[in-house]
Amino acid sequence: MSGIVLAIDPGTTKSAYVVYDDGNIREKGILDNHVLVEKLREGFSDHIINDLAMEMVACYGMPVGATVFETCVWIGRFIEAWGREYEMVYRKSVKIYLCGATKAKDGNVRQAIMDRYGSTREAAIGKKDSPGPLYGVSKDIWAAIGVAITFSEK
Repeated sequence: MSGIVLAIDPGTTKSAYVVYDDGNIREKGILDNHVLVEKLREGFSDHIINDLAMEMVACYGMPVGATVFETCVWIGRFIEAWGREYEMVYRKSVKIYLCGATKAKDGNVRQAIMDRYGSTREAAIGKKDSPGPLYGVSKDIWAAIGVAITFSEK
């Protein structure tokens, strides 16, 4: 894929996103889902976004709770608000692409992302006075970056 990608890690009330451009994180954050729906309808950012990639939930044979279904409802609302082509990216695909194993944990995915942006944690993340390319990335934004990388490079 080419161009600027909006990658979303959806949640029940808030969702993480990144605006990703050929390895560069142009924008990132966690927004209330209602705000994200409006941004998708109105035009997301100052960047011209070509593609939407969103993490999709998958069944692995275990019972799931109400929060999984609530997240699915939000995924549908995001798709409707976007109104164009999109691609679902499964967490399993992110783990295989970045770590080479489906048994990879979130920490492994974070480390694989950091490895792409610097030879050390300090180079990748940096500090307040010398921020790296991943400075300010936290929580579910890591998952959104994993979706963006997997979508963009596959």
